[in-house]
Amino acid sequence: MPSRAVLFDVNETLSDMAPLAHRFSEVGAGPHLLQTWFAALLRDGFALAAVGELRTFADLGREGLRAVLHGVVPAADVESAVEHVMSGFAGLGLHPDVADGVRALADAGVRLATLSNGGAAVGERLLRDAGLRDRFERVLSVEDAGVWKPAAGAYRYAVAELGVAPSDLLMVAVHPWDLHGAAAAGLSTAWVNRDGRTWPETFRRPDHEVAAVGELVGIAAGPAAGRAGRP
Repeated sequence: MPSRAVLFDVNETLSDMAPLAHRFSEVGAGPHLLQTWFAALLRDGFALAAVGELRTFADLGREGLRAVLHGVVPAADVESAVEHVMSGFAGLGLHPDVADGVRALADAGVRLATLSNGGAAVGERLLRDAGLRDRFERVLSVEDAGVWKPAAGAYRYAVAELGVAPSDLLMVAVHPWDLHGAAAAGLSTAWVNRDGRTWPETFRRPDHEVAAVGELVGIAAGPAAGRAGRP
C-alpha cells in the first residue's frame, strides 16, 4: 500500500499575506486593495485554465496590479508601485501555527509536499527561510503541471510526482475552491479554518476541518485519512 502524503497550498495557507497590505499603503493605495487584487488575480488564472491556457502567477499579479492601481497612483509611478508590491512576496513569513505543525507532521513520518499556483521559487524561499525546507519532499508548482488549480490536471500532476493514489494524498488549504477541485480529482481534503469562517455550501464539504496545521497530525498519521466531512 503506498504511503500517504500531505499536499499543502502555499499562498495564504502556509504564508501570511497580510503584510502585503502595507505595501499597498506605501505606494499610496488603500490596504483594502490587497484583497481586491488577489481575488482578481485568481479569477484571471481560473479563466485562463478554463480555456486551457496558462500564465504565471507573477505575470498575472503584475497585470492585475496595473489595473487596480490605475487612477490610484500617478501614472508615472505605476510600474515602480507594481514592483514594490510584488517584491513583498520575498519577505513573507509563515502563519504562526505552521512551523510547529509541519515539524510534528514530519516527525510522525508523514510525507510533505506543496502545490502552488505561484512559482516554485516562492515556496522554496518561504520554507528555506523558515528552516523547514528539509521537511518537504517536493515543492511543486502548477507552472510545471501546465494548468492552474482547481483544474483536475494540477492535482493529477502532484499525484504522479509523489507516486501515490489520489485518495492517499491529503490536500490542505484555506481556500474552499482549492479543496473542491482536489476533491473532484479524488484527493482527500482538509480545510484550515483559522478564523472560524463558514464553509460555502456551493462547494463540496472538506473531509476534515482544522483550526491549525498541528491538528492534521492525528488525521494524516492515522490509519486512514478518511472522508468524514464529505457527504
